[in-house]
Amino acid sequence: MREYYVDLHVHVGRSSDGRFVKGGTARNLTFANIAHEARYRKGINIIGMADCVSPWIIRDIEELLRQGQLEELPEGGMSYRDDLVILLGSEIETREESGCRAHSLVFFPRLPQLKEFSFIMDRHMTNLPENSMVSQLSGQQLFDIVDSLGGFLMPAHVFTPYKGFYGSCTHSLHTIFDDRAFSRIPAIELGLSADTQMAGLLSELDTKAFTSNSDAHSLIKMGREYNIMRLAALNFEEVIKALKGEDGRGIVANYGLDPKLGKYHRTFCLKCKGIVQEPPPVLKCPNNPKHRVVVGVRDRLETIGDRAQGRERIKGGFHQEIRPPYHYQVPLNFLPGVGPKTIDRLINEFGSEMNILHKVKGEELSRVVSRSIADMIKKGREGKLKIMHGGGGIYGRVMD
Repeated sequence: MREYYVDLHVHVGRSSDGRFVKGGTARNLTFANIAHEARYRKGINIIGMADCVSPWIIRDIEELLRQGQLEELPEGGMSYRDDLVILLGSEIETREESGCRAHSLVFFPRLPQLKEFSFIMDRHMTNLPENSMVSQLSGQQLFDIVDSLGGFLMPAHVFTPYKGFYGSCTHSLHTIFDDRAFSRIPAIELGLSADTQMAGLLSELDTKAFTSNSDAHSLIKMGREYNIMRLAALNFEEVIKALKGEDGRGIVANYGLDPKLGKYHRTFCLKCKGIVQEPPPVLKCPNNPKHRVVVGVRDRLETIGDRAQGRERIKGGFHQEIRPPYHYQVPLNFLPGVGPKTIDRLINEFGSEMNILHKVKGEELSRVVSRSIADMIKKGREGKLKIMHGGGGIYGRVMD
């Protein structure tokens, strides 16, 4: 068994010939560029690609297979130059009878299943090649399709007010999925504005693994959140076992942003243009209750959570005391004064962002960057940075 870095939510923004696939993404966010960045700069071992349902991206995958840059693994997944495995998937938006919409990540072991999924989804989506996300299916209907093809579904950024199941649709996933579907969903994605302790407020999640992923819309944001998984090998089947905690596999640790850095951590008033400072839960504007607000993840969870801080012991599942540790990290591009040139200099010297954030000693960092930047990296590693919390779509900020 070995431990591996795993980020299961990276968007593919463009096809190799420049065709638009996913809105709000960088122009250089192609399948090949993501694989290269993960392998040679980020130090990530497993990447979940979130827009592979597009026929244009499927074409890119087939071309990389022909070139020999990708290789299909018998146990599922695509091997890229030996040290990186790519899981083929997509983020899909579903719609419930109430009209609310939410996002889920879906993954498939092999290309034929992905191609069949793309063929099916073409009937439920408008302009699939250029809009690889929005469907007219319900969450349950999407699960049934994915499950029938041997894939798995994982609710994405479940607590965010922008199309997370708990954040904008429901107080319970049991209102979305039937008992069979709920039992076969191995994990949920925490999202950038939540952590393990916050998610522990909901007892129905005790049987689900928690994943922390980057939801990257640019190369530099890959790995801003990730998981360390204990696996026997790099492939799809091993990831499934880790999510289910089977045969000694599992998530060893979650690494994510301090939730205060997330865009939706606290409630935000759209009229006052301000993030609330009052203790949570705050569901209305403190200045005028009639103003429209975007309810923060922390405020929402403290409203719908059915236990105090998730500390009660339970029978079965992941009770809070034995969940993997959640380590706060601050990616290099969040640090004041750290720009692309500084990041390049650090990566050229130390090999990958993972090494820089977690392994390289302070005195070694100081040989390449200023003492103040080295100290910030060290403080971020220790959870000692001062942070102004985010909300309403605005990221929090490091104040040091």
